[in-house]
Amino acid sequence: RLTQTTETITEAKKACQWHIGNKIKKRTKAKKMRLTTNILLIAALAQSCSAFTVPHPTGVVSTTSSPFVTSTKLNAVELQAEPEGGDEIVQVSTMAESRMKNMGLNDEIKGEDGADVYNFWLQAEVDGSLIKEIRTQVTKDASKKANFPGFRKGQIPPYAMPQMTMFAIQEGVIKTCEAAVSAYGLKSLPGSDGEVNVNEDMQEVCNSYKAGDSVPFTATFRAEIDPEKAPPAVEQPAEEQEEEATAEA
Repeated sequence: RLTQTTETITEAKKACQWHIGNKIKKRTKAKKMRLTTNILLIAALAQSCSAFTVPHPTGVVSTTSSPFVTSTKLNAVELQAEPEGGDEIVQVSTMAESRMKNMGLNDEIKGEDGADVYNFWLQAEVDGSLIKEIRTQVTKDASKKANFPGFRKGQIPPYAMPQMTMFAIQEGVIKTCEAAVSAYGLKSLPGSDGEVNVNEDMQEVCNSYKAGDSVPFTATFRAEIDPEKAPPAVEQPAEEQEEEATAEA
């Protein structure tokens, strides 16, 4: 009887340990799933800020909607050298800390109604205040549904903060590219034709970023020249017109 009782107790202990161990595994799995869900939630909230996306870490910005070689450094991140050639474009509306070059006609695609499409190079700067504003909004939106294990509901843990900064910088680049298209009298292309390729490594930029800093970058993209935004032609003085007519004669 004593042996049977001992065996029964042993089996009960094993069953209890299995039950507890299984419960712990389930809880651990549930925590991991919640953690993954929260990270995906933060990513979705940040990415939903725009119709554009910036896949990490290639620096490709895609939209589903709508003359010297230089080298510049910011926080140890070196900007890609400016390509040789191309024509400098004049702004139709003011955009500080930016330059645009028309690198020539694109022979592969056509724009709306068969309009010509050109290749462009852009150098611009994301203002530090814009990055701060976007980061604050993204963090606020993410915290509404955040539920990380070990943290109060709505609290985003410190290890997720660099991701918030990454999203804010990427969104800042997107908004700056959108502003540049308008400022230089261009018209964006739909779908993959309107991809904007950021030349710098966005992960490297984010790793060296300091709060409040502005972020310069360079990019290439394809677009149309918007005839409605093109600067008006400057009329020549009558005297110059007469001189040209005389020279031609």
